[in-house]
Amino acid sequence: MEAGLVGNIMEESSLSPVVSNESCRKSHHPETVKTDLVHRLNRIEGQIRGIKGMVDKDVYCDDIITQLSATQSALNSVAKVLLKGHLKGCVVDRLAEGDEEVLDELLVTIQKLMKK
Repeated sequence: MEAGLVGNIMEESSLSPVVSNESCRKSHHPETVKTDLVHRLNRIEGQIRGIKGMVDKDVYCDDIITQLSATQSALNSVAKVLLKGHLKGCVVDRLAEGDEEVLDELLVTIQKLMKK
């Protein structure tokens, strides 16, 4: 995990979420999945606050890096859940409708995930 990545996440946390205006599509996750994602993200939010506190308290760098790594792993887990749902739901549905543009979109999404 790159420490800079979580740093960027922390810096960007005050920015508005990125919303694509292309077609205003929405995901349709079952409530159980949404609840799971929200719980995971709440834990990650707590981890980030904890890391910020560690920096404020001048905690040993290696300990902070360990926590950054754990947080990045948790973020990756959220991404995996979302990607799985996207593939099994959105992508399959759009392909069934004959919309092959979704494949190009998926490739871009996977490339973004692999940069991490």
